[in-house]
Amino acid sequence: MVSNGGIRRHSLRRHRAVTGYTLLAPSLFGVACFLLLPVLVVVWLSFQSWDLIGPISFAGLDNYRSVLADGVFGNSLLVTLVFVLLVVPIQTVLGLAAATFLTRGLPGSAWFRTIYVLPWICAPLALGVVWKWILAPTDGALNTLLGVRIEWLSDPGLALPSVAAVVIWTNVGYVTLFFLAGLLNIPEHILEAARIDGAGPVALFWQIKLPLLRPTMFFVLVTTVVSAFQTFDQVYALTQGGPARTTDVVAARIYYEAFEAFDLGRASVMAVILLLILVTITLAQQLYFRRRVTYEMD
Repeated sequence: MVSNGGIRRHSLRRHRAVTGYTLLAPSLFGVACFLLLPVLVVVWLSFQSWDLIGPISFAGLDNYRSVLADGVFGNSLLVTLVFVLLVVPIQTVLGLAAATFLTRGLPGSAWFRTIYVLPWICAPLALGVVWKWILAPTDGALNTLLGVRIEWLSDPGLALPSVAAVVIWTNVGYVTLFFLAGLLNIPEHILEAARIDGAGPVALFWQIKLPLLRPTMFFVLVTTVVSAFQTFDQVYALTQGGPARTTDVVAARIYYEAFEAFDLGRASVMAVILLLILVTITLAQQLYFRRRVTYEMD
């Protein structure tokens, strides 16, 4: 027999659950409509043949066979991997260094915080257009400053590093912002105890601050890796995949396949493969950081 108190507690829990799901409903609706539904549509399209104009026909696994045997898509995967390996480590190190500098409270730190974030909040395509002018071979600002003619965007050996440099410059403020929040969140008494025990600035950073930044590092790496794999705006504005497909990243290849070759089936297959790669990398990062040991904060 259930007591009146038990009935009231059960009713209260049910009321709180209903209230919680009611408050979450707008967000859940947005996630379902703008995240889950597009993913399902792309997966469905990957089994279809469609040129955006004619009727849709079922293609089965033909699109997957075609893409997996396509050397152009294989090149795009390789270019994207190199691009990610260029962008993520450098912007992470620069962001961490800038955040460490800003925590010292030197004069002008507040001004620098604003300056670092400005490129990240600007439109990537607009920034790409500006940087294309800066890196132009004849009348570009950079070559004019250096006094030499360098084909930053048309040299196959320089195009990808140049695009990577622009992306790093754009995103380093984002990385700095989160590392700064993580550093400021470290309890001062832990740092003070380490100083009393004789820890110098180097030991304090490597043995205290960096281990306590692991949750922030996990978030930064996950978001920046996903962002780097999906880079399109800067590539399109600066090089449009050239020269000789040296900047033909996967996101750009998906765009060209869908809206220039008009093959939505193959483009959807590429998008599905990119999704699987990102999910795998994210899970691997989660497993790695889950094993890490942090200091007891209590």
